[in-house]
Amino acid sequence: MSLPVPIAMLGVPFDNVTLSQTVDVIAGMVASGRPHYAATANVDFVVQALHDTELRRTLVDADLVLCDGMPLVWASRFLGNRLPERVAGSDLMPLLLEESERRGWRVFFLGGADESLARAAANVRKRHPKLQLVGVYSPPFKPLLEMDHEDIVRRVRAARPDLLFVAFGCPKQEKWISMQFRNAGVPLSIGVGATIDFLGGAVRRAPRWMQQTGLEWVFRLLQEPRRLFKRYSTDLWVFGTAILRQWWQLRQVRSHSAQGSGVTAQATRNGMCVLICFADRVDALTIQEHANLWRRIGDRQGHVILDLSQAMFMDSTGVGLLVRMQKQLRGQERQMILVAPTPAVRRALDLMRLTGFFPIVEDLAAAHQLVKERQKEQSVVVTMNLGDRSEAMAWQGEVVASNAEAVWQMTLDHIAHAQGRDAGINISLAAVRFIDSTGVRLMVRLCREARQRGLQVRFTAPQEAVRNVLRILNMDKSLLA
Repeated sequence: MSLPVPIAMLGVPFDNVTLSQTVDVIAGMVASGRPHYAATANVDFVVQALHDTELRRTLVDADLVLCDGMPLVWASRFLGNRLPERVAGSDLMPLLLEESERRGWRVFFLGGADESLARAAANVRKRHPKLQLVGVYSPPFKPLLEMDHEDIVRRVRAARPDLLFVAFGCPKQEKWISMQFRNAGVPLSIGVGATIDFLGGAVRRAPRWMQQTGLEWVFRLLQEPRRLFKRYSTDLWVFGTAILRQWWQLRQVRSHSAQGSGVTAQATRNGMCVLICFADRVDALTIQEHANLWRRIGDRQGHVILDLSQAMFMDSTGVGLLVRMQKQLRGQERQMILVAPTPAVRRALDLMRLTGFFPIVEDLAAAHQLVKERQKEQSVVVTMNLGDRSEAMAWQGEVVASNAEAVWQMTLDHIAHAQGRDAGINISLAAVRFIDSTGVRLMVRLCREARQRGLQVRFTAPQEAVRNVLRILNMDKSLLA
């Protein structure tokens, strides 16, 4: 099912879907058999993602990001790409359980407190007697990096579910899913948070009229005022001021034309790349008028170069298009490069804290060169220079769940050369653009492995995006030299 281009709100791309459309999209994911993951993001997710680079990247990379909050629906109206409705996890999960019973999908519940999870499973089995609930497991509560990921994945794989509902709470559940959804091999993994508590009866949902009018948060606040008051008040203030800033800055330069802007596409470098040029604007109207082009780009081969040197305006839907294209191309091991973005485009990306998520160069020749370099990075993530008294090693590119095992093996090969030397091992992170929790876990694992060999590993010179991930996980002081 082809989805409309998402709208980006504070750097999070929300898919433009209804509740019923979401069920259809998920049915397609299950039918494909390939691993996917989805997130039901509310205002708290968006606010956390403003300061948490890994969470923001996790949401950017998700196969489906659903709008779980009426303030987000209201905000989308002002940003020019109205979301049709709220798609709450607490509404979606019961529908998916009904669909699973009807279609014979296998379901696994992961996370939540033991008692609540047991009650939820019992209630679901009573309500859906033909449902194949093939697994229920609440792992011991531990920080993300200390969890027994291998045991959890082993349990999930043995059960062979079609749907994996994860209830660790945000952002832990989203980061765990991003780390492990490929290893788990489940067609759809989705974070459901407190929905397990709703199913188990531990927490009551608001009356229907409060859900429909966007006042469910008031009901939740009255139930748990001590826990939720500070979070809700902070979230609403941060989100409200930030979304007004996004609306105001993009509104100031918006064209009032009723037509979109011109877009051209042509092959370059013997068909290895596609050059797309925007004549004036990257906005909702332009994207809608050229919808067939975006589909063709996704279906064809070759890397994509976007010439933004003439783009005088980019709105929230334009940013959503860039996010969608980059995510799709990355999944196909294709590159997307932005060429000479105008100050207006840079402002839009900076506003949503997405500038570092896109490779940017100043001309076409530099774009072609960067494509070559990025292709090489995919196979050579670890480099090494031998010195007289120490091993100088460097990681480069991205160290994430999809390549962590390759980085581990390459690094171990280099460490083997260092045994018997007095000096420790310095691993430079200066060329690493991004690292996720799997990469940080790999760093911890390497330190332990080196100590067993009588060596010491030091990680040096991280970029700010990498330092942010380490800081959020409270690992910066222990891992950085």
